[in-house]
Amino acid sequence: MSEQAQFKALLPMLVFLLLFIGTGIGLTLCGAEMPFYQLSATVAIIPAIVLALAQGKEGLNRKIAVFLSGAGEINIITMCMIFLLAGGFASVASAIGGVKATVNFGLSLLPPSMILPGLFLIGAFISTAMGTSMGTVAAIAPIAVGVGEQTDIPLTLLLGVVMGGAMFGDNLSMISDTTIAATRTQGCEMKDKFRMNLLIALPAALLTLAFLWYAGSSGQTVRHEDYALIRVAPYLAVLVLALAGVNVFVVLLAGIVFTGAVGMASVEGYTALRWCKDIYGGFAGMNEIMVLSMLVGGLGELMRHHGGIAWLLKRVNGLAARLSARSPVKAGECCISLLVLLANLCTANNTVAIILTGKVAHEITSANGVDRRRSASLLDIFSCVVQGLIPYGAQLLLAGSIARLSPLSIAGNNWYCMALAATAALAVLFGVPRLRAPLPLAGGAADAGPAELTGPAFSSGADRRA
Repeated sequence: MSEQAQFKALLPMLVFLLLFIGTGIGLTLCGAEMPFYQLSATVAIIPAIVLALAQGKEGLNRKIAVFLSGAGEINIITMCMIFLLAGGFASVASAIGGVKATVNFGLSLLPPSMILPGLFLIGAFISTAMGTSMGTVAAIAPIAVGVGEQTDIPLTLLLGVVMGGAMFGDNLSMISDTTIAATRTQGCEMKDKFRMNLLIALPAALLTLAFLWYAGSSGQTVRHEDYALIRVAPYLAVLVLALAGVNVFVVLLAGIVFTGAVGMASVEGYTALRWCKDIYGGFAGMNEIMVLSMLVGGLGELMRHHGGIAWLLKRVNGLAARLSARSPVKAGECCISLLVLLANLCTANNTVAIILTGKVAHEITSANGVDRRRSASLLDIFSCVVQGLIPYGAQLLLAGSIARLSPLSIAGNNWYCMALAATAALAVLFGVPRLRAPLPLAGGAADAGPAELTGPAFSSGADRRA
């Protein structure tokens, strides 16, 4: 880090949010059509990047190098590759009629009242098996779009349900990189964190299912159409591979190849050349969110380099010290939750937010007598809540791109993340649940700090989640 902790390093992100979200809200109030598409986020972020480059005393070349290192960070490139493969798979599946066939197949099996709960459960199962919300959104969002075309269910609600199911597994899966980061920084076992996490997340999931069932029980207009079962096969294959825990890159690549083979076998005039053109068309459709993800990554790295994240860590750590006199455990848990929430808002990456805040969270845990299973769960929960609700996060950008919707409108329908935030806040407020035999406060693996998370053990976990 080139400079000491300072608040002004966070100003670029505030400028970006003010321009992007503020413009969208202003145009909404003026009655403009598709208000959040009038100003592209990739343009709105440019003034913020310029401001970040203007900060600091180092030379411009050095600051540009910092920006580029953030834009090319491994998690950012991983997301961009998933964007490309997801775009190619969705494009080919749509071209051969696979999405429509899958939708009609699903609608023929489910009663109208179970469409929304069923979509949530499928997303939850897949994301838990794969450990990735990105792969889940890539696989399920096109189906949700197809359901929206054949029912009167609002498309924003359908995509919000997909997002909720995707974030359920991202938070709980044993092979999710957020789980690996949270348990490594806090020095607890994955199975212990999973049990604690599940006791907080399960009520939110059940509450969400009840809401979704009620939303569908009032009656939905469903238009049933004929379908060719062979065109459903690629999606069934993708779902089976995902549930088997296969790497998301393999899942999407296999989906592209299998879908192309099915198209050439079942669609008259569908050739290998047409298949290649459809893949490229899907790639091209992901250009904007790829560029935005890289720009957000670069901006986040500049803010970290200039001391913005350090300023957050210092302030929240100080708050924990001041509040601990009255109720040390509750104060510690509140500050850990606030810490990762703010870090995720700035970095737009839940894994990075956990890594950046893990060391300070562990210090707060030790100083206030917080159970390390609780601190690991809270880090993971609140980072996933924020990631599922910020319109510039990769998951919402991908969902919005597939559905041609504003990410902000989808976030407003992500009921699961809202319910999870509420149940987690209540868990902190009332000190529940508590597992028996609290872990000792001594550090173990957590004392190593976030710097050690870049080693082979962490990389292998992150690769599985990719």
